[in-house]
Amino acid sequence: MRHFLRLCAMSLVLAFGGAACAQTPAGPAAAAPAAVSAEAAARAVPEYRLGVADKVRVNVFGEEALTGEFLVGGGGKVSLPLIGEVQAAGLTISQFQEEISNELRKGYIKEPRVSAEVLNYRPFYILGEVNKPGEYPYTNNLTVLNAVATAEGFTYRANKRMVYIKRAEDPAEQPYPLTPLTKVAPGDTIRIGERYF
Repeated sequence: MRHFLRLCAMSLVLAFGGAACAQTPAGPAAAAPAAVSAEAAARAVPEYRLGVADKVRVNVFGEEALTGEFLVGGGGKVSLPLIGEVQAAGLTISQFQEEISNELRKGYIKEPRVSAEVLNYRPFYILGEVNKPGEYPYTNNLTVLNAVATAEGFTYRANKRMVYIKRAEDPAEQPYPLTPLTKVAPGDTIRIGERYF
């Protein structure tokens, strides 16, 4: 009888111990999505919206006189032949194309086919612990590490784990992990902080 009780006790210990072990990996696995989402956020940039000083090319199919390169002016508008000023700032490229199409439909062209592309983006800004802080021209697929290289590298005090980015449409800067995949958008202000050790 004593032997039977001892076997039952051991079975209970093994059962509860196994259950505890089975639950242990759930902790780190639950934390994984947060890490993935932080990394994904660093890789993603919001869909580009036009802003002042962007240079765009507008092509109206079959209408050479309406095709050309234009600058987004201080008021956020582009002055186009025939239709005059069209809102550009704050719009995505597809929204800007639609805006032009809508204006052309108002008695000018029955079914306009419009395409637009950004030729020159507005610059980005980098400050903090880099050797040459300042304003620099934006290039496609720019990352924070590319931006730091453009500003002649980190200072010896730089925090190389975290970067603070203020997106053009965001009123406040946000922290991001500083990885080779952390993206920069046109008009962003990048701040490299100081490490404390």
